Amino acid sequence: MSRRLRRLPAALLPLVLATTLVACGSDDSSDGGGGDAAGTVHGITITGDIGSAPEVKWDGKLDVDKTETTVVTEGDGDTIEDGDQVQVNLWIGNGYTQKQAYSSYDDGGQEETVTANDQLAPVFKDAVLGQKLGSRVAVTATGADAFGEAGNTSIGIAPTDTVLLVVDLMGEFTPPTPKDVPSSQMPKIVEKDGKPVSLDFKGLPKPEDGGDLLRTVVKKGTGATVTPDSTITANYLGMVYGAKKPFDESFSKEPLVRPLNSLVQGWIYGLDGLKVGSRVLLQIPADLGYGAQEQPGIPANSTLYFVLDIVDAQPAQQ
Repeated sequence: MSRRLRRLPAALLPLVLATTLVACGSDDSSDGGGGDAAGTVHGITITGDIGSAPEVKWDGKLDVDKTETTVVTEGDGDTIEDGDQVQVNLWIGNGYTQKQAYSSYDDGGQEETVTANDQLAPVFKDAVLGQKLGSRVAVTATGADAFGEAGNTSIGIAPTDTVLLVVDLMGEFTPPTPKDVPSSQMPKIVEKDGKPVSLDFKGLPKPEDGGDLLRTVVKKGTGATVTPDSTITANYLGMVYGAKKPFDESFSKEPLVRPLNSLVQGWIYGLDGLKVGSRVLLQIPADLGYGAQEQPGIPANSTLYFVLDIVDAQPAQQ
């Protein structure tokens, strides 16, 4: 399965937030722990407005042995309750080197949607659940408590390091609704031996930036209904406007089998509610695809086009 279908910034944020990939951290998190003044955490000064990268001034090496949570700036939005979906930005600093290890703001501030529930990593629960939308929350922890016994080598944090995580709770997530359009507003499917091999964009205007999620159901299936938490089996072919060949496809290989909610958001909301056996065309705007992050065969800020056959859908394992 190509990485090009996986959600971004999936390379990091789910690794940070998902309980299944993080070792059991300290349960001693508490609002206000370690914060001796507004915007100050263990002597570290955090300034800047939510929605932009925090400015962090270190006061020597960060020395902590448990997870502590501090509200740096309290928002005036609704309190986040169990099951709420929230848009977040994340900044991570290495408390040993006193340097930035990762910032979602480096990718243009592309927000990630997280669900406030027990699937959040222990190190993040108090940073999200019970907090108000619009807040900036800081978490200090050991590398092992934040990322597991191996730390996170992809961003240069060892388990023996300490970390500062700044979580911006941007707002509540409202799922986009696909706009169903006639086939005349979509590229034509080019087939060979009964299988899609390309998309023909002739006569189709270049898509506007920030457009809608468009969908054309070419064939209606009669099988099980797809939901965002389904594990789907699908064949697909993807292209960008005007391309001469697909950037990825599975019709000549094996079908994709993967949880739908791990894939690009345009798939999640474009396939939701369809039935197994359907064939669908999707036009996915960049903010529901890969945004400003260039991929092989996909320039930054590209609108994506897919033809998909939904082969199977299985409910999430309880």
